[in-house]
Amino acid sequence: MLLRIHTSGCAMDSHPLMAAAILRCRGDSLKKLMLAGLVAVLGFAPAFALAQAQADEKMIVGHVQSVDETGTKVTLTDGTRLVTPPGSVVGPGVRPGTMVVGMYREENGNKILTKLAMGQSEPAPSTPSESPKR
Repeated sequence: MLLRIHTSGCAMDSHPLMAAAILRCRGDSLKKLMLAGLVAVLGFAPAFALAQAQADEKMIVGHVQSVDETGTKVTLTDGTRLVTPPGSVVGPGVRPGTMVVGMYREENGNKILTKLAMGQSEPAPSTPSESPKR
């Protein structure tokens, strides 16, 4: 007696081997399911790591009070001190009075800049003699 049963694309040709074939077919499906799960987890891992890194970042907005001579430390008018990552310096446009928006992460008590954008500088204070006459 010839018996053919199709389960998930696997054909079994004989009665005594039916149980082994069913297990083999289910095992293949299980392997495929596990592989798909592994691919999904590995695919989402970088996104999760990026989200975690961004969650650790904080934002600050302020005006520059001073920049040290090496260009690696920026002090804002509120007293906040920001430090560039090793090997980096702030651009020449970052000078006292410049409004900045910075992203930083805290490491060992230091605020390490990850991004820095500049706004407009504050206008220079005018003296009464420089006021426009009407």
